[in-house]
Amino acid sequence: MCLGTRLPVSAVRRCSFIKDQLRVNEMVRAREVRLIDENGEQLGVFSAREALRIAQERGLDLVEVAPNAKPPVCRLMDYGRYKYEQAKREREARKKQKVITIKEVKMRPNIDDHDFAVRQRQAESFLRSGDKVKATIMFRGREVVHAQLGKEVLDRLLESVKDICVVERPPRLEGRNMVMILAPKANLEPKAAQQGQE
Repeated sequence: MCLGTRLPVSAVRRCSFIKDQLRVNEMVRAREVRLIDENGEQLGVFSAREALRIAQERGLDLVEVAPNAKPPVCRLMDYGRYKYEQAKREREARKKQKVITIKEVKMRPNIDDHDFAVRQRQAESFLRSGDKVKATIMFRGREVVHAQLGKEVLDRLLESVKDICVVERPPRLEGRNMVMILAPKANLEPKAAQQGQE
């Protein structure tokens, strides 16, 4: 292959896929390997062929677990079962991860009391469900001159939900908007659980 030629994309993908995989059975390239049995006991240093023969006699796979060691370390295991359990652990870990999203509540500096109450309930609902809230005051035209009105609205919102949140970012003017970010308190109970107690 010439130095100036580029690999096709499929070859690059295949290489990166193989890199993530462990070498198994005939794919082990070392001449000698340090062998560990299925119970974690060290059996010693064997030729790769001999180690593969031992694995086949026991109905297991020869898996290279430490390719950079001298000699490389191989383990006897059921590789299919190992891959299945590893995938299962990854699925469980993904289930336990809570994705925190930022929900936005938009208001105007001269918001009506009823509209404010609606936005306040929305913000409270978002915080109780574990999401962050981005409270935005949108100024039009020359309203931005009276930025203190927007800050008063944000302070009013914060006052109404201060028991269930912490201020992650205080009110700050960004262009024609004033933004404040609220995060739920760590020990906050979900809304459904709270309603069940009442």
